[in-house]
Amino acid sequence: MLDAVCALPLSADLFTQAIHPIEPIVSVGLFSGVVETFRLPQIGGDVHGKSKAAASQPVNGKGGTAAIRGASDNGCAQIETIWKTRRHKGSCRSLAFSSDGNILFSAGTDGILKAASTSTGQVISKLAIPPDSSTGAADTPTVVHALSPQTLLLGTDSSALHLYDIRSAPSSLPSTASTSASFSFSSKPQQTHYPHEDYVSSIAALPASDTSTSGYSKQWVTTGATTLAVTDLRRGVLSQSDDQEEELLSCAYVRGLGPSSSSSSSKRKRQSDATSASTAGDQVLVGSASGVLTLWEPGKWADQSGRVVVDRAPGEGESLEAITVLPTGIGEALPGPHAAVGISDGTVRFVRLGRGRTPAVVGQVSHDELEGVVGLGVDVEGRLISGGGQIVKVWREAVTAGDDDDNAQESDADDDDDDDEDSGAADDNILSTQAPPGSKKRNGLQKKGQSQKDVDDSQSDDDDDDDDDDDDKSEGRKRRKKRKRNKAIKGGGAATTKPVLHFKGID
Repeated sequence: MLDAVCALPLSADLFTQAIHPIEPIVSVGLFSGVVETFRLPQIGGDVHGKSKAAASQPVNGKGGTAAIRGASDNGCAQIETIWKTRRHKGSCRSLAFSSDGNILFSAGTDGILKAASTSTGQVISKLAIPPDSSTGAADTPTVVHALSPQTLLLGTDSSALHLYDIRSAPSSLPSTASTSASFSFSSKPQQTHYPHEDYVSSIAALPASDTSTSGYSKQWVTTGATTLAVTDLRRGVLSQSDDQEEELLSCAYVRGLGPSSSSSSSKRKRQSDATSASTAGDQVLVGSASGVLTLWEPGKWADQSGRVVVDRAPGEGESLEAITVLPTGIGEALPGPHAAVGISDGTVRFVRLGRGRTPAVVGQVSHDELEGVVGLGVDVEGRLISGGGQIVKVWREAVTAGDDDDNAQESDADDDDDDDEDSGAADDNILSTQAPPGSKKRNGLQKKGQSQKDVDDSQSDDDDDDDDDDDDKSEGRKRRKKRKRNKAIKGGGAATTKPVLHFKGID
């Protein structure tokens, strides 16, 4: 199974997260409108081919240093903020990296879509999201997805799905003032479709066709309200499912599962109305608001082919807010293909998939005791990243005594044993795998379509504003945080593995 190696506290509740496609970088979008980008330690001694000394040097002049030290002799590494800024007025609703990872797209309740340099956080282009076509009111974004180097998808509360041309994006983004002149969105969406009757909740790209010369997908699945739909870049909406009579919240595409025993029709010939790619054995996973994970066969979009009950809570189950597919090699106790599902009760559950086996829940870990998991993904180092509440957690394969990963700590093994027995002697700079003191229950979460109190749309110099909200908290909530902090300190010795990541400047 997996162990949490760190719990990274955030300054406000998490709304969205994005994981870099090439580097160990995670960006988070918060309810306060703040966007913050972190670099995680690379597994191994050097960082992106640099020596430890070179990697620890600052690479830009604002938002802290973007450097990260490689694994040191005592097995510890350090996470540092690359940059942090109040990017949007109101909430940051969605984030997405470009295909090459050079650009971070963000969309907020202020009705603005922005493109920023991943390395510096500098905004290089922005545009106003089109208003609701039926009412003329502002249309709140719900999801952003970079389909390819040419196309950006933006879903909204009104069920609009806008397609933007981003082919003017540069291949690299040097941190210079002239960068903003080298990239801009198309002034208006290239196309707009309405695949659902309500807001677009999630997007998953379908594989590129066998005849594709670019290798990038031109079709995708969306969920919205109680239906699933398939849209083509050139032909528009191709298919919409029957009414599933439950809200569909999240989706993911899984390749090469083979026939699933949950579907009696899985051996029948697949139709090619939605994609010409070879999809034998592929499935689309869709998470619902009732705790059920549904399975869909490509080309048979009218209705689901199987169901897995992930949460059996009394009444309606907890909602399945996020889904990601675990790559081969994550979790020795989880042989074969598996998916991780983020639940609104704060857990991440692992679902065994396909290849002739009945899909089933085979394990779970706890992200947070109070808040649900709204973001899930796997970074380039193969670590599971979960986000929700005011915490982002990093998970890796559980480490046991005698593993090679512990060799660097053998010289001071006796000291480590003493530290495990006496939690009071733990280093204050090493975060507990339990929920950090900053975690708290969210009151009155903003719902889709709601706006927040406007905040200053300043850049990275406004970081200090993030702490101002704490002055307004009630004494009761302070007492709850104190009790939770004491619980985390007392429970530190129960963790299955010792935290191995440091956070500079966090006590």
